[in-house]
Amino acid sequence: MSDQVISIIALVLVFAIATFSAVHLGALALVAAFIIGSTVADESTDDLFSGFPGDLFVVLVGVTLLFAIAKNNGTVDWLVNAAVKAVRGRIALIPWVMFLVTAMLTAVGAVTPAAVGIVAPIGLGFAVAYGINPVLMGLLIANGASAGGFSPIGVFGSITNNVVERNDLPGNPALLFAASFLFNVVLCVIVFFVFGGRRLLGQRAGTYKGGGDTNADSERHDDAPPPGGTGGTGGQLVGAGAVPRRALAVATTTRPPAQDEPLKLDGPRALTLLGLLSLVAGALFFDLDVGLMALTITVVLSLVSPKSVTGAVDRCAWSTVLLVCGIVTYVSQMERMGTIDYLGKQVASIEAPLLGALLICLIGALVSAFASTTGMLGALIPLAVPFLLAGEVGAVGLITALAISASVVDASPFSTSGALVTANTPEDQRDFVFRRLMAWGLGIAVIGPLVTWALFVVPTSL
Repeated sequence: MSDQVISIIALVLVFAIATFSAVHLGALALVAAFIIGSTVADESTDDLFSGFPGDLFVVLVGVTLLFAIAKNNGTVDWLVNAAVKAVRGRIALIPWVMFLVTAMLTAVGAVTPAAVGIVAPIGLGFAVAYGINPVLMGLLIANGASAGGFSPIGVFGSITNNVVERNDLPGNPALLFAASFLFNVVLCVIVFFVFGGRRLLGQRAGTYKGGGDTNADSERHDDAPPPGGTGGTGGQLVGAGAVPRRALAVATTTRPPAQDEPLKLDGPRALTLLGLLSLVAGALFFDLDVGLMALTITVVLSLVSPKSVTGAVDRCAWSTVLLVCGIVTYVSQMERMGTIDYLGKQVASIEAPLLGALLICLIGALVSAFASTTGMLGALIPLAVPFLLAGEVGAVGLITALAISASVVDASPFSTSGALVTANTPEDQRDFVFRRLMAWGLGIAVIGPLVTWALFVVPTSL
């Protein structure tokens, strides 16, 4: 068995073990790199750490630390309250507000679990209070996170663009962001009408009489949760509807929206908003390093408002940082071993390049539905590099299709976003939401790659 095949088997085992156990994917990837390097590749420790992505580490730490401060000083809560107030009680617009707020959070650097974890309790609280199907609300929140994640300063976008740049591939960050955002918007329009959004049109929060019962509307949608839930089991769900343990660990009690006075835009919040806008402007128009800019803004906020920093470092997304850096370090080792070239030649040997591109997108979507999207983005794009360098398939088109395919499945209850949505659903509807998200996630894992392949790969390869 060749060294390249051994490293591929090890990568598959890393994802499998991390998916079905509590072992952290990033830590497991680093351990795998150490074992493979010591026993197969004959690498030293210096060789191993030469593949550690220091620049990506700074980006992830900088943007997630800045987001933690924004949450700490109430800037995020102010943005959510302002967005909800802007719809003037129109119930049909509330899910779209949650979509836009989540997209905005991930677009300015929040990691997907953090954004969904913040917005999901609020959004599902509105769903309970105003008779909105929780599946509709959950999908718009999860897809909102994917829509904003590929901005040039978003975590998904930073990872993808960084991998593209590292491998000297042609890239188009603006097209990637626009394509992902528009694809998710269209997907959410479909979700809105499939899961009962039409019956919300014309309703206003001031006139709705549901009182928290999602079935109180006289025009009950066929896909709405059954009255009385699923025949309670004391909060313990069994069988196919069981909530993953990682979801239960972050579950919070959903409640109707708070009636407190809206937060005011005080000095620290206004300065934080200015910092976020400066970060966007610096990255888009002046080509400044996102990570170093975010850390600079963090330092300024720390000096001006020390209270905002309390606990912010602890709330930084260290788990995601470890995950991404671990995967990228292992993939870098695979590159040094020649595994990437080996795989690329295997895919390129397929006489139909378009078929090979479709297979790559399908693999990315199916694996990401049960694993980490951030990890998949760091692993799959390098694996496709030799295939892309052959020139028979447009690199920008395939990278865009692969990125979207791997992210739109995040609403699966086996993925982090779907697990958070399920966990924040009221207990009597949790089994219903789990089953609907599972069916949606598996369906979109097949349909998504086919559509993105037809939209982005085929036109650029003819």
